[in-house]
Amino acid sequence: MDTIFALSSGSPPAAIAIVRISGPGACQALKELVGQVPPPRSLKLANLHDAEGELLDRALVAFFPASGSVTGEDLAELHLHGGRAVIIAVENALAKLPDLRAAEPGEFTRRALMNGKIDLAEAEGLADLLTAETEIQRRVALGQAGGLLSRRVEAWREEVLALSASLEAVLDFDDEDDVASLPDGFFQQLQRLAADMGSALDAPSAEKLREGFRIAIAGPPNAGKSTLFNALLGSEAAIATPIAGTTRDVIERPVSIDGVPLTLVDMAGLHDVTLDPIEAIGIERARKELQFADLVLWLGLEGQGPPGCWEIAAQCDLADWVRKPGAKFTISAVTGEGLAALVRSIVDVARSSMPVPGQAVLNRRQRGLIQEAKSDLALASEDFDHLIVAENLRSARAAFDALLGRTSTEDVLDAVFGRFCIGK
Repeated sequence: MDTIFALSSGSPPAAIAIVRISGPGACQALKELVGQVPPPRSLKLANLHDAEGELLDRALVAFFPASGSVTGEDLAELHLHGGRAVIIAVENALAKLPDLRAAEPGEFTRRALMNGKIDLAEAEGLADLLTAETEIQRRVALGQAGGLLSRRVEAWREEVLALSASLEAVLDFDDEDDVASLPDGFFQQLQRLAADMGSALDAPSAEKLREGFRIAIAGPPNAGKSTLFNALLGSEAAIATPIAGTTRDVIERPVSIDGVPLTLVDMAGLHDVTLDPIEAIGIERARKELQFADLVLWLGLEGQGPPGCWEIAAQCDLADWVRKPGAKFTISAVTGEGLAALVRSIVDVARSSMPVPGQAVLNRRQRGLIQEAKSDLALASEDFDHLIVAENLRSARAAFDALLGRTSTEDVLDAVFGRFCIGK
């Protein structure tokens, strides 16, 4: 296997830049650059030289033998001064060494998976942790990367394996024309496991956490949608004017409020008749957006919004403002009246829809595999043909193995590790 190297710290310039080297040639690479290998798991100050003997940098170096490294391979780290020229010079020197090459995105973590240091669910949690931008995202991803979901799936797998073993024993007795029966509660245990998986499937999805709680601001032209959008966002992202039809397309922006990820959506004003073909396209897109939103703030006439929307009496600062008796909130995005209460309620409802730290969170791939396993166990609990039950249990175990990365195909791994940056 090739030995790989990459910058694993942030983009230069920085105070320190960490270059990692992983693979069978890591030890030799240190010898070539430093002249010796430091004691395992300790930092040593050393001069780095290229093949011509030119000084590259004076840096701290460390070596981690395969048995104790994060990748499961010999691993070296070079803690350099963080200037671009220093990093480029060291990377050029490494590229000239035999059997060394630059790493691909996620390749260090992928090798950790292949060498049994982590499983695929933990790797996906790590990818979420690297892209976390809010406190909720960070805390939930930290649990996933730490094996929260993996431990739950492994417990399910062990239970199914034990049930399979007891079933196989019965099948063996059948082959010998002996009499044997399944343990008491066998089918009840299958039903309990399926129910436990169902509760996991009912939890908020990882996509909701990653993409944010989606809030659409809707209503007719000149209802104050773009002004409210800008006020919630805290910037002039949408053009807001008294001219009807200013917003003609769907505009969405991510924002974090009190650590809760939100996606705010502004859109064209909704009305039935327009002679402008561009505006008509915008209205059609706006109507479709209403179907995808987690919450719609309706700024139009009361009762004309989509089911479940929040009635908002906006523009209460205007002289010709029309009161909405059933409004959930009365606001002015210009003066700020009522805006704080609206934001608090939005954050509360969004937070209630998010996973909480300590809760296993499923992404689309994981959800599909757990649904497969749940269906297999449900079928097994309804069938008294031992051979069919055994096949359903085997299929459930295969789904668990795929979730943890024990039987995953290359295209699945490519998709997962393609989310990582180079050097991780």
